[in-house]
Amino acid sequence: MLWSGSSPLSVMRESMWGFLLFAGVAWLAVGWSVLRLEPADVVAVAGPVILFAALCEVVRALAGTRTWWINASMAVLFAATGVVVLLDQDSTYATPAALVGWFLLVRGAVDVAVATMNRGSDRTWGLFVTLGVAQAALGFYAAGPLARAADPVIVTLGALGVLRAIADLVTGLRLREVAAARTDVLRLSPEREAGVAGYSAGLADYDSQPPARHRAETIAETDVVER
Repeated sequence: MLWSGSSPLSVMRESMWGFLLFAGVAWLAVGWSVLRLEPADVVAVAGPVILFAALCEVVRALAGTRTWWINASMAVLFAATGVVVLLDQDSTYATPAALVGWFLLVRGAVDVAVATMNRGSDRTWGLFVTLGVAQAALGFYAAGPLARAADPVIVTLGALGVLRAIADLVTGLRLREVAAARTDVLRLSPEREAGVAGYSAGLADYDSQPPARHRAETIAETDVVER
């Protein structure tokens, strides 16, 4: 929810989990739809799929995470790749297969690197390492000579949609869990709230009283006055 005084960046961060869940569902739809395509339509669909991946990276970069620069770089790279696929007029499947394989190799390598970097703070890092390796292996296959026909490209795009759906859904649910935990940390039980309120009131009363003086200091001052 956008409230008065909220910055767009903070709102983007708080709603990031919702976008990732939406992206995961969208990737599932992409994976299912691609598998239902006719071979002649694969070349026209490969470009928009990669452009959608670039859009997802743009939103991740706008969220302001530590790796925003990686997401921004991949957004530019994937956008250029998608444009090349759209502009390619070759009737064969060699160029789409090679560029889809390039996308999967880069995305898989980044997933492995980032998951390894976060292994001490994220318990799902092992899953993302597995997904990254699977994407890199699929990209290696797609870029090779065995995937220069219609059916391998269709299967590759379908697997791409499923793998990205798993990654985005898990990330979205994990961010939702972390956001809820951070909110619960700020909530105290009624007993603790009463204790904190009593402590704060006692501390305020103590600060409002003049500082206590030691009896020895009072006697010394009296002796000085008498002399």
